[in-house]
Amino acid sequence: MPKQKTHKGMKKRFKLTASGKAKHRTANRGHILGKKSGNRKRRLRGDAVVEGAEAIKIADALRPCR
Repeated sequence: MPKQKTHKGMKKRFKLTASGKAKHRTANRGHILGKKSGNRKRRLRGDAVVEGAEAIKIADALRPCR
């Protein structure tokens, strides 16, 4: 049986923490920042954590070797 490969698209967008949670960059921070208020941009600064069933799928795609 062939080895399962890491999903390269997810590898670029998500990072796993030491406890196995999936971190991702907050949306709406890429461009068109002039019209967004400073308060809004400050709230979007940090990374967000994925929760629930999606987090399990992401972790499986990033850690294929079991």
